[in-house]
This record gives sequence, structure tokens and C-alpha cells, in this order.
Amino acid sequence: MRITNKIMQRNNLSNINTNKVYQDKLSTQMSTQKKVSRPSDDPVVSIRALRLRSNVTEVTQYYSKNIPDAESWLDVTEDALKNLTEIITNMIEQCTKASNGDLKSADRQIILEQLKALGDEVYSTGDADYAGRYVFTGYRTDTSLSFDKEYNTKYEITEQLDNSSITQLTKVNTGKLLDITANNYNDQNQDYKDITENSVSSIDVYRIRLAYDDCKEGGNVKIKFGTTELSTADTIRATTSTANPDPYTDIKKYPNGAIYVADTGELLIGKDLYNQMMACKDGPATSDKNEGEIQITYEKDHWVKGDLRPEHYFACTSTDADQKVTKYNQEYLKGDAAKQVIEYDVGFNQTIQVNSTADECFQHGIGRTVDDLVQAMQDVVDLENVKTKIEGLQETATGTDAETLTKQMEAVEKALTLAKDKCQKMFESGITTFQGYLDDANLCVTNCGTRSSKLELIDNRMKSQKTTFETLKSENEDIDVTETAIDLKSAEMTYEAALMATGKVMQTTLLNFI
Repeated sequence: MRITNKIMQRNNLSNINTNKVYQDKLSTQMSTQKKVSRPSDDPVVSIRALRLRSNVTEVTQYYSKNIPDAESWLDVTEDALKNLTEIITNMIEQCTKASNGDLKSADRQIILEQLKALGDEVYSTGDADYAGRYVFTGYRTDTSLSFDKEYNTKYEITEQLDNSSITQLTKVNTGKLLDITANNYNDQNQDYKDITENSVSSIDVYRIRLAYDDCKEGGNVKIKFGTTELSTADTIRATTSTANPDPYTDIKKYPNGAIYVADTGELLIGKDLYNQMMACKDGPATSDKNEGEIQITYEKDHWVKGDLRPEHYFACTSTDADQKVTKYNQEYLKGDAAKQVIEYDVGFNQTIQVNSTADECFQHGIGRTVDDLVQAMQDVVDLENVKTKIEGLQETATGTDAETLTKQMEAVEKALTLAKDKCQKMFESGITTFQGYLDDANLCVTNCGTRSSKLELIDNRMKSQKTTFETLKSENEDIDVTETAIDLKSAEMTYEAALMATGKVMQTTLLNFI
């Protein structure tokens, strides 16, 4: 085969172009620091790069965003729970002080103020939020735990209790004793002059303390347990402490019924009805039913700042001023009370719960127990004030007035003895009650700490995985800069040499040999 100059020219140009393409490839790698610039350069490296990049992106999302977000949520929750434990611990300390029978009026007044302040603070702590999301309200992160101002929204609330919610309350009946003043103590027409030791009595009643006080007057009330259903249409009598100052005595007239005291949020139970309720127990053979459940439905249409929103706790129905009806948690009535757990994705196929719900720690019973203790202490303080008034009147009274004051003083002494005994027992019981709430709060703190510890381990593992995937990604698609630089320099020299050689060869033609 004859090799012509044209063939040599074409071959040289082809080789020069090949060297130029190779040089361009190396130059691109140096500028991008990557082995491939398009999938066709190396399909195996490209596919592996896509997978590793996806892994790095996921780990970065977990490590840089999800885990820090979860840590912050848990930190806010734990701080609020620790504040709650401090508040309840202070309540226990106040109960311990108040259980002392030798307290003075000034001491009782201090304890009263302390308990009221702690009661106001306990639910304010529950409104803790993280980045505008309330942390104790389950899925309703845009709704505060308690009302932030006064509202007049009607709620029909159904509480689901059992017979352990029925307690025995001692009530001291003082009659008109607390109304005695310097102007009326000897008023025969208003029966003040007839007040004696026999005018004071103590009675024990069975009571269910509802989650709220200041409920709707005349609102329909229903009690349902087992196969029994009661309502204000038959055996439940609705009243208020103003309309009936002594419902605790009247309940004895209705052994098979109940009295609903709307303003105090109490349901007084007759003796026979109490026995029926106590006999109602959950059967172990029917795990899908709770035969021991007691459902109490009532209405409340006035809310003040600090009242807990019922939609976070109970099955309820609200009706606003525009008659818009909203139902909440209706599945609770069917026994399907699913826990509203908020979870974060913090790893490959791994989640962690970050929230604690209000029913675990911020329970209605804390505030309602404070209300009972404050009322019991206030009763003692009021009686001591009446005693002080009578003692002042006795200094100048003579004749029948002195005899009247002596009888009234005997009545006050009896009432004060009964009230102090009741108060001491309630505060002693309050220590145990608050200790139970403190145990619940401590359990929530422990659970929150456990989640934080678990999250810390996951964080360390994600950090290690992030480093590993980034290393594998780099090894797969990043160039060796030193090696590539040497190859590029070699390619440049080869290209230049090829140009020089081709230039010399192309100068010689067939005419040079003729």
C-alpha cells in the first residue's frame, strides 16, 4: 500500500485531535475536581455517585436539621416539665406547713396567697412553645393549652371517669355564723340571736369533682355508667351555691339521685347511687369494653384566662357565637383514644417521639385540688375573723347581749374546731395527692431525658455515617489532583510535540524528491 502525504496528514491531524480531546478531558477534571462530567463518561461511577449523593443528602437532613430540631423541642419540653416539678414541690411544702394544727391567722394567710399563686402558675407553664408550636397540645400545635383571654364559647364536655373519682367530702355547716357583725349579732328577726352550738354541724357527702368550675347554670347534665343513664330531666338536680347555699345537706333527700352544683363544678352523689357506681367495675373478660367507666356530660359557656381548653383532654363539642359547631375527640367515647404522638425522622427508618401530652402532666386535678385546699383554709380564716369580732364585742357587752355573744362564741369555737380538723386532714391528704402529680411529672421528665439520651446516640451515629458517606462519595467521584495535574501537563507536552513533529513532516512533499 502506498502511503501518500495526504494519508500522513490525515493521520497526524487525527492523532493531534485525540491528544486535544484527552487534554480537554483532563482540563475539565481539573476545573470541576470530578472524574466524570456526564454519565456517559463512566456509567458505573455515575450510578454509584447518585446513590452516595442521595445518602449524603439524607444523612445531612437528619444530622443538620431534624436532629437539632428534635433536640430543641425536647429541651423546651424538659425545661417546662422541670418548672412544673418545682411548682408541685412548692405545693407539697405549703401542704406540709398547713397540716400543722398550731398555725396563726397570719401564717394561714401567707399559705393561702402562696397556693393561689402556684395554682395560677402551674398551667401557664403548660403553654410553653417551640418556634410558635405549643409542645404539650399534641397535633394541635397551633392551639394553646389554656385560654389566653375571656371567651364565651359554649362547650358540651364529656368526662370519662371511674369510681375512683368519687371521693368523700366533709362539709362544715355554719349556718349564718359567718354573717355576724357588730350591727346584727343580737337581731332576733334574722335569727342571729338564736345561733348556738347546735347551729353548727358537720356532714360527709359523696362527690365527683368535675374538671371545671363556673359551669353553665341550668345546663343539661348526664351521668352514664353500665346500663344506667341519668339526666337533669329525671334524677339529677341542677343548682348553684347561691340558689342553694346548702346542697350538701339536701343530697340526703335524694339517695338515688345527684345534685349538680354548677358554680363549684361538683356532682353530689346520693348514697344509693353511690353504691351502684361503686359496684360498677370493668370486667377482665371483655378487653374491648370498659364496664367500669362513668361518663359525665355537662356544659360550660364562660372561660377566663388560664382555663384549660377541653379539646386537649376530653370528647367535647364547641358552639361559637356564629353557631359554628366543632366536635373534638369523639373517638374517645368509643374507647379509641389514640395518643397524639409527634415523631421526627432522625435516621434511616428511625423515628423518635419528641412531645409529651398535657394529660400526662398538666392535669386538671392539680388546679382543682388547689381550689379545695384554698377553700378549706379560707373557711378557717373566715371563722377566725368572726371569732375576733365576737371577742371584741364581748369586751363591752352586758346582760342578754353578753349571753348571746357567749352562745355565738361557743358556736364559733365548735365550727372552728371542725373546720381546722377538716383543713388539717385535707392538707395531709393534699401531700399525698400532689406527690402523685409530682410522680407523674417526674416520669415525664425521665421519659424526656431518655429520649434526649437516645437522640444523642443517634446524633453521634449520624455524624459518623455522614463522614463515611462523604468519604465514599469523594473517593468515587473526586479526582486525585496531583495525578491529574501531572497527566494534564504530560498531555500538553505531547500535544505540543505532536504539533512540532507534524509541522516538520508536512513541509516535505513528493516534489522534494523529483
